[in-house]
Amino acid sequence: MVVQAYILIQTDVGKAAEVAASIAQITGVNVAEDVTGPYDVIVRAEARNVDELGKLVVSKVQNLEGITRTLTCPVVHI
Repeated sequence: MVVQAYILIQTDVGKAAEVAASIAQITGVNVAEDVTGPYDVIVRAEARNVDELGKLVVSKVQNLEGITRTLTCPVVHI
């Protein structure tokens, strides 16, 4: 089973492209793009389970310099 999520990220002013490039290098991240709107970066990530996904977000994504806030939206198939 694979767990997928979108991670919406707000960054410090002028840091979106740098943050997206750094996140794109993380194992488990499929896409990281800087965008316009209420969030600065949108990431699509996947992991083997919810616990692994949480560890990816908390220990690898949220620790990057320039990130001010994140919102993780898991993909649910019913």
